[in-house]
Amino acid sequence: MKQLLPALLAVVVAPAAAAAYVLDPTHTSVHFALPHFNTSVLRGRFERKQGSIEFDRAARTGHVDIAVEIASVDTGVAALDAHLQGRQVFDGARFPTARFVGEHFVFSGDRVDAVAGRLTLHGQTHALTLKARRFNCYTSPLFLREVCGGDFEATLQRSLWGIDDGLPAIAPDSVQLLIQVEAIRQ
Repeated sequence: MKQLLPALLAVVVAPAAAAAYVLDPTHTSVHFALPHFNTSVLRGRFERKQGSIEFDRAARTGHVDIAVEIASVDTGVAALDAHLQGRQVFDGARFPTARFVGEHFVFSGDRVDAVAGRLTLHGQTHALTLKARRFNCYTSPLFLREVCGGDFEATLQRSLWGIDDGLPAIAPDSVQLLIQVEAIRQ
């Protein structure tokens, strides 16, 4: 019994592994917004994205890895989309993806408040924190599995990533990111 007790104790106090999730592309969207010509707000989105999330609510840890295809940018104006994909802005031929890797989950109780990580865009990587506006997990009646997701926001200075086309006459440096994400437990 003395020999069995340490083994049983190790099983009882062993940390739970993080659950793996895959993005549901039909419930995930990446939008951006910035004023232009000091009139209205230009809004766009990236149609193609993929990624995975590891999440351990009990340990309050996680890892996020989300990539978007620059060629999938959509503002509703084909000529503007071509300009955004070109060398003056995203330079999609040289940098075909933008990628966010989040390593630090910030919690308030059981609720995720933010995910801090690094955004690689236009060939440069810098820190970025996505603030959660809402976050929840539920059992999906469609997938019969747990789905976690929420709405996240961040404001970035595009010049930090070397994107300075039209500064400041056409559009300001600050770009608002709005990210809706849902991921299905595997």
